[in-house]
Amino acid sequence: MRTSLNTELITKPHYPILDGLRGIAAIIVVTFHLTEPLGTGHLDILVNHGYLAVDFFFLLSGFVMGYAYDDKWPKMTFGDFMKRRLERLQPMVILGMTLGAIGFYFTDSTIWPLIHTIPLWKMLLVLLIGYTILPVPLSLDIRGWQEMHPLNSVGWSLFFEYIANILYAVWIRKFSKNALSILVVIAAIALAYLAITNGDVSGGWTLNVEQVKVGIVRTMYPFFAGLLLSRVAKPTRIKNAFLWCSVLIAIVLYMPRIGGGEHFWMNGIYESVCIIFIFPLIVYLGSSEIIKGNAEKRICKFLGDISYPLYLVHYPLVYFYVAWISNHKGTTIVQAWPYALLILTGSIILAYATLKWYDQPIRKWLRKKLG
Repeated sequence: MRTSLNTELITKPHYPILDGLRGIAAIIVVTFHLTEPLGTGHLDILVNHGYLAVDFFFLLSGFVMGYAYDDKWPKMTFGDFMKRRLERLQPMVILGMTLGAIGFYFTDSTIWPLIHTIPLWKMLLVLLIGYTILPVPLSLDIRGWQEMHPLNSVGWSLFFEYIANILYAVWIRKFSKNALSILVVIAAIALAYLAITNGDVSGGWTLNVEQVKVGIVRTMYPFFAGLLLSRVAKPTRIKNAFLWCSVLIAIVLYMPRIGGGEHFWMNGIYESVCIIFIFPLIVYLGSSEIIKGNAEKRICKFLGDISYPLYLVHYPLVYFYVAWISNHKGTTIVQAWPYALLILTGSIILAYATLKWYDQPIRKWLRKKLG
């Protein structure tokens, strides 16, 4: 679901710290998905707020969008813009869905009793729809989780990423700073209302009215707040920004559930504050330091390079892990952590391999073909 600064910002100063932060958030997403099946619900997941990384990604994406494209529109058409977005996003979408399809029938378990009843043609149809990133209708739910993309769960956020990109290109890029500020304030109110009334912002991955509303609300504020930030922020120079931002994003995402089962609204307030105020602060701080040390540059580059591939390739591996846990009731974190570590390490290795041997070569080829 995330954009890369590497191919977008060719003639402008680069923000390597934002690359690094995106990579750290992507790794935390993997740890969230690895601890999620060990919990009994929202209240006791070890990486309780890991799903907020998606909202952080949306904000980063909006910031990068404004920085990379705002001044290009006099010489760029909507078609040019969409070619760039397709070239950046779709190769990994296709690979991620393909990996999910390859592993689909091997993840049959008690948690997904539908799998062994699904004919091959139906799975392939879901795969073809997944390649487009358009949502899969509930009538084609082949896993039983009511997901937009049952072959690769994380695809839902890419769907909303495209919606935000199109809204920006067609309409919102033309907004003045005042008009954009009004939109962001309205979106922030909607986000806070969702979080406080529901107790969190988790959701957006099912193709029904309620969940699509959640997805839109989760996308609108962070994406366009990031866009606004790119237009109004005047970064200063802050020492050790990467370290402090990394610590801050880790604290936010690893924070335990607040308020328990009796005071859901307290957790909603926490998530509202994080998304509306803390995430923009992190992005602002991350854009305020120029890295001088080679070691830190290499770390940020590596984390940024693998962030998007990691997001798209990790869940097909997580399906095997979830199936194993569901077939071994009562599995504890002590028993599961070696397997979780194996999945995490394997996901990072696979992300780097696909980056070097698939994503970068395919994008290079597409740039030549698409002009």
